[in-house]
Amino acid sequence: MNLARSAPNQNWSKIVLFAVVVLLAGCRSQNAPSKPSLEITQVPEANPGGPVQLGYIEGRAQNASPGKQIVLYARSGAVWWIQPFANQPFTQVQPDATWRNSTHLGTDYAAVLVEPGFRPASKVTTLPAVGNGVLAVATAKGRPVAPIVSKVLRFSGFDWNVRAAGSDRGGEPNFYDPDNAWVDDHGYLHLRMQQRNGNWSCAEVSMARSLGYGSYIFVVQETGHLSPSAVLGLYTADDLRGDDVRSELDVELSRWGNPSSKNAQYVVQPFYVPENVIRFMAPSGTLTHMFRWEPGRVSFKTMRGSGTGGGATVNEHVFTSGVPTPASETTHIDLYDFRHSKTTSQQPTEVVIEKFEFLP
Repeated sequence: MNLARSAPNQNWSKIVLFAVVVLLAGCRSQNAPSKPSLEITQVPEANPGGPVQLGYIEGRAQNASPGKQIVLYARSGAVWWIQPFANQPFTQVQPDATWRNSTHLGTDYAAVLVEPGFRPASKVTTLPAVGNGVLAVATAKGRPVAPIVSKVLRFSGFDWNVRAAGSDRGGEPNFYDPDNAWVDDHGYLHLRMQQRNGNWSCAEVSMARSLGYGSYIFVVQETGHLSPSAVLGLYTADDLRGDDVRSELDVELSRWGNPSSKNAQYVVQPFYVPENVIRFMAPSGTLTHMFRWEPGRVSFKTMRGSGTGGGATVNEHVFTSGVPTPASETTHIDLYDFRHSKTTSQQPTEVVIEKFEFLP
């Protein structure tokens, strides 16, 4: 009889225990923090040109605890590029959960909420997924607008796009003004660095087509007046490459902020590999800088005078290691300031390129 009476009591105990478990689980769910969420509230216009224009992007990061940051990307073609610059990869979340920053234009935009210490790639073909330091991801299509008409110059028989957006190529962000680049009545290309309306601005042109293997020849007038932090870059670069490896060949005229340094160099990127850089002294006067790009080999040479027909050789070097293969590279001529915030030598300056020539 006692056993028979105990069965209902056991059932009642199970019911009470189940109710307690459900109640405790409900309390825990109410106390559990909500997952972070991310939204883009202002989307820049869509423009596949990428590096020549800037816009603004903003949004909200809900339930993001202190220390969390935003990583922005803009897509051009198949590549997502970190924004606004590779050396400024994070956007801060404000106390009211909003965030805002500038971005180079693209066809699509992305915001990634990340943990402190997250190290983002400067360009990717696939956005990072949630996990491993990524808390949330939001994407948006660029706003459809009328196409932006960019400034294009005709120089030495080629069309060159004039940069209008910022760049961090000099180790610190530099801003670019299209008015700083023009072609004169002689057909010479002028690039200027100057201060206008309180802002320091630089100049760059990039060819509208890719040339591939061959000889790249630049005739440059006197550059001895350049300040120690000024840089004149004559180079090819694959801006659409989907990784952090720079595919680039450079002639660079600069003392890199050190007045006693040599003022010129040849580079097969990456520059931090010692055998990839050859430094030398470029004399005053008009000089012709050239490089011959072939499979597995690139030959650099600098000569006095305007052309390759007989001027005395100043310097030459052949690289056979790390030479890139052609892809989407374009030719650039860039006048900018190297880490201008760390030097007081910034001065208005101008360079003149008489001619560019390409020989297949």
